[in-house]
Amino acid sequence: MPLALILSSYVAAARIGGAAQQYVLARHGIDPVLVPTVLLGRSPARGARGQATDPELFARMLADVEAEGLFGLCDLVITGHFSLPEQVAIAAEAIARIRAAPRDGAFRASVIVVVDPILGDAPGGLYVKPEVALAVAERLVPLADYLTPNLWELEHLSQGDIAGAARRLGRPVLVTSAPAGPGEIGLAYVDADGATLFAHRRLNGVPNGTGDLVTASFGAGLVEGLEPLAAAERAARAAAEAVQAAQDWRARELPIIALGERLVRPTARLRIERL
Repeated sequence: MPLALILSSYVAAARIGGAAQQYVLARHGIDPVLVPTVLLGRSPARGARGQATDPELFARMLADVEAEGLFGLCDLVITGHFSLPEQVAIAAEAIARIRAAPRDGAFRASVIVVVDPILGDAPGGLYVKPEVALAVAERLVPLADYLTPNLWELEHLSQGDIAGAARRLGRPVLVTSAPAGPGEIGLAYVDADGATLFAHRRLNGVPNGTGDLVTASFGAGLVEGLEPLAAAERAARAAAEAVQAAQDWRARELPIIALGERLVRPTARLRIERL
């Protein structure tokens, strides 16, 4: 069975962060291991105040995962929210050890590292400490096989239009909340071969967590052997499927569990445009 390591937030009563991603990956038949960077009862967007994982504990948890022999079995690493720059450094060191570990019995020949540089969003800007944002840019972005920033985060990390800014980062990028046509929202996949926009209808009152869902769905597709562009398209359809279902069902959170196989085989309509 494929194995994924998630280094991100755990929110008990919301489908955001690593807590949501573990359900997405499990639906795809990928065994998730979540090492949380912060613990919250509910979304911080609703006023929750959580507790950051102490760096010593964070390192010890990762050491225990390694001692179980799981570093060599990791097929996917997803990094997301970090509360402290020390956590970022520990994560970077863990990724290096994962890449160096013998892979006897692993599902894939090599691990895929997907970095979601969770730094901030428009209009508020940074919602992590500046030293965390700097550490992510300096320590994790260079380790990524793929990046999944939102548009604000891409602009924070690089400059220019979407395609130019993404290419200056030197690795394939899947940009969430990308600008699209009137009444649309999009995802843009950019690599050395080109840029493609996947746009769907913009809905009001969408629950938080679509970026987390996209990252997990995209990573799952890569583990399954999909070409990156195909994995990006399926992730875009899964996000569109989830937000439409949330609206139809008047769900306060993304209905990741209730969607079932619709999350794995989404049929939501997209407008696909080569940029």
